[in-house]
Amino acid sequence: MKLHTDEQTIDDLRIFSKRDVAGIYDIYNHTHTHGGENLLQEMFRNPLSDVQAINNRSSLISRFASLDLVFPFNASLFDMAEKYLAHPGNQPGQGGQGQLSEKDVQNGVRAVTELIQLVKEFIDKPAVKAIEAYSHERNLIAELLADPALEPAMRENLKSKLSYSAVAAYDLLFRTRERNRIEKLLGYLYSLDVYLSIGKVANSRNFIFPVALEKGKARLLLKGVYHPAVQNAITNDITMDSKQGVIFLTGANMAGKSTFLRSLSTAVFLAHMGFPVAAEKMEFSVMDGIYTTINLPDNLGIGASHFYAEVLRVKKVAAELKSGKSLFIVFDELFRGTNVKDAHEATVAVTKAFASRLNSLFIISSHIVEAGEDLERQPNAGFLYLPTRMNGHVPEYTYKLERGITEDRHGMIIIRNEGILDILEKGKKRAV
Repeated sequence: MKLHTDEQTIDDLRIFSKRDVAGIYDIYNHTHTHGGENLLQEMFRNPLSDVQAINNRSSLISRFASLDLVFPFNASLFDMAEKYLAHPGNQPGQGGQGQLSEKDVQNGVRAVTELIQLVKEFIDKPAVKAIEAYSHERNLIAELLADPALEPAMRENLKSKLSYSAVAAYDLLFRTRERNRIEKLLGYLYSLDVYLSIGKVANSRNFIFPVALEKGKARLLLKGVYHPAVQNAITNDITMDSKQGVIFLTGANMAGKSTFLRSLSTAVFLAHMGFPVAAEKMEFSVMDGIYTTINLPDNLGIGASHFYAEVLRVKKVAAELKSGKSLFIVFDELFRGTNVKDAHEATVAVTKAFASRLNSLFIISSHIVEAGEDLERQPNAGFLYLPTRMNGHVPEYTYKLERGITEDRHGMIIIRNEGILDILEKGKKRAV
């Protein structure tokens, strides 16, 4: 089952690189093969929404990480094999070698033969046999290799040059008779490339593997969560459940609200992939979908203002909730595109409506502290803020969550500190 999300969320969380800025995908992409790279991208595009599938993948990668196994194949073998297999074999109307040169065929045959021998050696390792979560894929690979047609390739001595007749026989076998078997085998090797690569990322960055819980519990526990792309990041803890399914987050500009929301949402997104996350501990109820609104643009294509774009976003989330789905929802500065009075009333009304959905989790940040005060009577609402400490006239930020609602407003202080009014005043005098 696939986790529902959309391009707005993908962009908000910066999953993929954009305008030369690296994305979360780039942090995790240390694959050795083009096929592994493509598979990893597909995984990022299709997070899971099944507790067993998530925990199985997490357990599998975690076990590979604990063994610290190295990808046992040279990437050049895949390049030669893929080039070779990209051209059909002895099909009607085509030459036996298609568009390939004799050298390409020799290299391709040798590469496929070596991959067959190396993967057999790998899956027969006692440590690999002991990985329970990998047993299904391992057995499927073993079945592919057990076919008598591949036995000559399994026994081939690759220390010496293959004869012309051997190359011709293997070429017919690999590109025509057993082509489907070879392509399936490569597919499993691409998966192995992803598992081992993500395991290496977990080890090198000290990421942890979350534990997925059944749907419907609406539970999220995170200790020491931080954004994986932030150097020397400050960590935070957060717990949510049906008794506190809505978090109202306040804090001054630059206090770190958006970064925290990205850190949290990224962890939830990656956890649904079965991947390790930047935290000390994580448990989460599997959701049907995740939708964030952190950097919502105006929709100029339909002539929509920022406020109307926000309204349409809330409407989309409401429709998903109405269908009974359990969702993880984040709104950063809800209704910032309208006046304070309307934003206040709309924030309170929408947040209260969200709070009635006990199988989902919501985090809403706002500058409108009065809205938070109105929501204090909501039984399943929690309140967190990111504080600002004043050092004279200079605001300093802890980036550490505290309980409650803050009235910190330091916009004018920042404007004065930057000397904007002085610059404008001097410019006015020169104009006179």
